[in-house]
Amino acid sequence: MTTTAIAATPTRTRAVPPASRRPGLQDTMRSELTKILSVRSTYWTLLAQAVASIGWAVLACAGTVSHGAGPGFDPTGSSLLGQVALGELVIVVLGALVITSEYSTGMIRTSLAVMPRRGVLYAAKAMVFAAVTLTISLVTSFLDFFIGQAILSSKHYNTTLTQPGVLRAVLLSAAIVTVFGLLAYGAGAIIRHSAGAITSILGVIFLIPLLAQALPTPWFHALVRWLPGGEALTPIARAAAAPSSYLFNAWGEFAVFSGYAVFMLVLGAWSFIRRDA
Repeated sequence: MTTTAIAATPTRTRAVPPASRRPGLQDTMRSELTKILSVRSTYWTLLAQAVASIGWAVLACAGTVSHGAGPGFDPTGSSLLGQVALGELVIVVLGALVITSEYSTGMIRTSLAVMPRRGVLYAAKAMVFAAVTLTISLVTSFLDFFIGQAILSSKHYNTTLTQPGVLRAVLLSAAIVTVFGLLAYGAGAIIRHSAGAITSILGVIFLIPLLAQALPTPWFHALVRWLPGGEALTPIARAAAAPSSYLFNAWGEFAVFSGYAVFMLVLGAWSFIRRDA
């Protein structure tokens, strides 16, 4: 009899075990939350936003107590205008840095290696940034309101959250800060450079409304309600109607600003997905 030896075929082993599931939005958001909370610039920027808006509330309300309330005085706006006017100028810095800092350090290539689904990564960054910004802005808006009203109460100029339009003004003042932060985030995805993105957004929301004042009065009144900043921010911080009839109401101006943010976010998403890192 002849015995035939059959050589056993060696079993190939995988160097890396197969992934149990594809990384999704939830995992990416958890990773992005860790990133944004582990950077010191996040805390410094949010602190600057809080200090600027609270400082405005204190000074504005103390000035009203000292000099008296003029015609058309709105106690809610006196407390919240700092959040709307200064808070959004500060938060655009953080909005741009959330994405441009990864391009400047090269970290974006690591992020894309871990999460190659660019749309998911872009959305996760935006959602985490919006959640963090809105949370801090809500706390700051309520602090602005209560601190300001405590100062105004010495002359009985104060109001309460139960009065018509007051709670809406507090909430929209926090939301508009988040909207402007997302506007800067979209610009950062397009420009990919921190200084360039921050300068361009500050120019849009600060210089353009300022330059528009040089236009003839009828043109300015027709245009100002559509500009991303400037006088059009006033109705958002007020409980009463805006003193200028040529402006939209609070919800109308908020819709205009949100439209700018959505447009910029869409352009940023297109740039982030289509262009090489």
